[in-house]
Amino acid sequence: MVLAKNVIDGLKAVPVDPKDFKTLYSAKEFKAQLLELIKTAKKRIYIAALYLEDDEAGREVFGEIYKAKQANPDLDVQICVDWHRAQRGLIGAESSDGNAAMYTGMAETHSHTVPVYGVPVRGKEVFGVLHLKGFIFDDTILYSGASINNIYLHQKERYRFDRYHQITNSVIANAMADYISSALINNPAVNSLTVHDRPSTKSLKSAIRQLRATLAVTNYKFTPEKIEEGNVAITPIVGVGKRRNLLNMAIIQLLQDAKEEIQICTPYFNFPKSVARELKKALKRGVKVSVIVGDKTANDFFIDPEEEFKTVGGLPYLYEMNLRRFLKANEANIASRKLDILLWQDEGNSYHLKGMWVDKKNMLITGSNLNPRAWKLDLENALLVRDPEALLESQFQQEFDNIMKDTQRIGSYKHIEKIEDYPEPVQKLLRKITRVKADRVLKQLL
Repeated sequence: MVLAKNVIDGLKAVPVDPKDFKTLYSAKEFKAQLLELIKTAKKRIYIAALYLEDDEAGREVFGEIYKAKQANPDLDVQICVDWHRAQRGLIGAESSDGNAAMYTGMAETHSHTVPVYGVPVRGKEVFGVLHLKGFIFDDTILYSGASINNIYLHQKERYRFDRYHQITNSVIANAMADYISSALINNPAVNSLTVHDRPSTKSLKSAIRQLRATLAVTNYKFTPEKIEEGNVAITPIVGVGKRRNLLNMAIIQLLQDAKEEIQICTPYFNFPKSVARELKKALKRGVKVSVIVGDKTANDFFIDPEEEFKTVGGLPYLYEMNLRRFLKANEANIASRKLDILLWQDEGNSYHLKGMWVDKKNMLITGSNLNPRAWKLDLENALLVRDPEALLESQFQQEFDNIMKDTQRIGSYKHIEKIEDYPEPVQKLLRKITRVKADRVLKQLL
């Protein structure tokens, strides 16, 4: 990837008072704040998420949005989810109309409809999805990598751990809302999911291709302001595709600029080559690198060996194989504590954290998994927080400590299971994948 030397320095930014930046620390806290912001919204509710699930938590959130709309018909409500994901059931479930059935059902039974739009980033889900994040309530942004369903909102016993931040700023909120409206909803490829008569994906083939081309050159629009002393600088960034992707460029620049420490969260251990390369260079410069990744049992695709095995259940083991190879290649750095690999595990719960901290002065809040799929296929966004005065350092540290309390440092690749230790169905699948060299292709799609 060819980079300008000052990608980050050249980015426009918005000043934000530290008192308007708030970190949340659990899925339950996130859900409570989400519902509170829905109930108190006066002018607008804009939501971008991979999916809004037809389950107890999804119906509760969607129901509250409908209540708000019925009570205030002038409330500007716009919801964008992935087109493909909305019109299918869960992986392995029977064929169905997916979450779109809930959207159409609610529209038919209420006077004032809440628009839900399906965004087809690619013609097939496997080649790219709407991975844009952000919930906008008036001038407040609630940002998380989480989608809306039971496990992300800790509706029942289990939860999927993510990062959660609330920022109140009209400029950033307007930029993110305008992007949803102008770049997505107004595009001919984007269609309503609240009606039964929807166009087929095949009929949208040309429009989808044009949409992706447009998204590749479209970013958030806002007027930058001078960053006065006592404020942090925040830049909203969006990116899709492997060429001219500003988000990817900013991530690489953050790694290149690191002087003391880099801390990275990713749920799926599968770094793009350019990220792996910059981490290697950072270690050579003497930068301390910490990578926090979920244990394979904390992966959202993990299937308990006692349950019936399905092909998708092989994914956590593929990621762990990547991790073991990485550990083996970096044995010396791990032994010298230049590199820390930390596995997150909390009983039967799952891990979905993404993002970076660099030198405790820069932080990336994002839904990007920092993997080849995010790098090349999905539509991603982020909030880049620059804090040279360390005004948010206590929040940074508290969030990091909250994550670290359920982690274990891995001292050697020998502490990670190898393929011979896996359940028999997993061994068979992985050997078949490796034999036909499909693992190379899968790494680009996962």
